[in-house]
Amino acid sequence: MYFSILGNMIRLAVVMHDLHLIHTDLKPENILFVSPEYIKVSEYKDGSFSKRLPKSSAIKLIDLGSATYDRKDHTYIVSTRHYRAPEVILGLGWSYPCDMWSVGCILVELCSGEALFQTHENLEHMAMMERVLGPLPQHMLKRADRHAAEKYVRRGRLNWPEGAASRESIKAVQKLPRLQNIVMQHVDHSAGDAIGLLQGLLRYEPSERMTAREALGHPFFSAGNRRRY
Repeated sequence: MYFSILGNMIRLAVVMHDLHLIHTDLKPENILFVSPEYIKVSEYKDGSFSKRLPKSSAIKLIDLGSATYDRKDHTYIVSTRHYRAPEVILGLGWSYPCDMWSVGCILVELCSGEALFQTHENLEHMAMMERVLGPLPQHMLKRADRHAAEKYVRRGRLNWPEGAASRESIKAVQKLPRLQNIVMQHVDHSAGDAIGLLQGLLRYEPSERMTAREALGHPFFSAGNRRRY
């Protein structure tokens, strides 16, 4: 079921991007099951605890109010905070890859049960990215628009932890594990394939980020993994 939901989400991204549409606000709240029907699955032999699982993994995307055609450079802010790509925060313009960054964040959340970047502040958000994924490329920081550069960049690198709003903010960043560790904590089978898929979706450089079609063809979605999930 988990596997099917992931695949269906990426298929919907393929359809939208083939139509030259960028959703710009992909997040769990905007991904709904087509059917409300579910089954109860007992966790223990005595039936003392059970969980509800959807009967069908068919899903649909909603809230297309901010969707836009890819006909020009877009520089305004899009995406709900936790699923916002680095190029959006830095004012570098955005296109289809911003949707795929959101997909990567959603996949981690489905895997772990928690939002990957739980923050409400840009500098802390990017510091969290660096903690989980490694340093932001200098060429992206150097190209940041004037507003972002003045607030978040010092001497060619992210102004962290010097620019942190509080000690609590620094602690919130420091407690985050690396992406590989997050996945291995929650994926029993084929963690390597899952990590590879997420590393492709969460590449900083938009031009290097995995497209929807590339993601759908990733080994994670092979027949062997399909049987496990």
